[in-house]
Amino acid sequence: MSELIRTGQPALLFDLDGTLVDSVYQHVLAWREALEHEGIGLSVWRIHRRIGMSGGLFVRALDRELGIQITAGQAERLQKLHAEGVRRRLAQIRPLPGARELLGRLTEIGVPWAIATSGRAETALEITRLLELPAGTVVITRDEVPFAKPNPDLFLAAAARLERDPRESFVVGDSVWDMLAARRASALGVGLLSGGYGREELTAAGTYRVYDDPADLLGHLDELGIRS
Repeated sequence: MSELIRTGQPALLFDLDGTLVDSVYQHVLAWREALEHEGIGLSVWRIHRRIGMSGGLFVRALDRELGIQITAGQAERLQKLHAEGVRRRLAQIRPLPGARELLGRLTEIGVPWAIATSGRAETALEITRLLELPAGTVVITRDEVPFAKPNPDLFLAAAARLERDPRESFVVGDSVWDMLAARRASALGVGLLSGGYGREELTAAGTYRVYDDPADLLGHLDELGIRS
């Protein structure tokens, strides 16, 4: 690997769902629909608490919470049904307030940034089109790393693709899983409330700063040491 680039401007490594796009509840409903198809009942709030994990980790968590044995075949069907459910809801998903403007501003002032999502390419890349990303944007999906959040692999891969040191980067996410992964990547976590987690939860998970949404973060970039 080439030598990591050290710069006065830190890199920003963004989660996708609930951080840049308003899609958390589409994922929640897609999971509930998939679970009901397999005869598994789970409250929406319990599903929401697991959004941000990979589908595989989500299914394994069900084993513990519900005390049921989900077979390999069921796990594969659940993840397929979830992906189909998200695709049917793509027309409902919108960029979060300020998301496009934030990414545009970072690009304008030369701050390196990337997207790292627990979603698989088949759905995540469709969702990123809503952001009208510039050509060459680094997008790391679950398919490209051994483990998803709360493991740090996604953010480490994104930093490596940018040739930036994760220790000089910020992970921007909306869930405790993002913040735990940030800590394991030795990056500072920046939490957004736009995914439904509370300020106290994100802070307890090790967040450096918490903002409402991308628009709020855009107005406070100086607090991260980012200057135009």
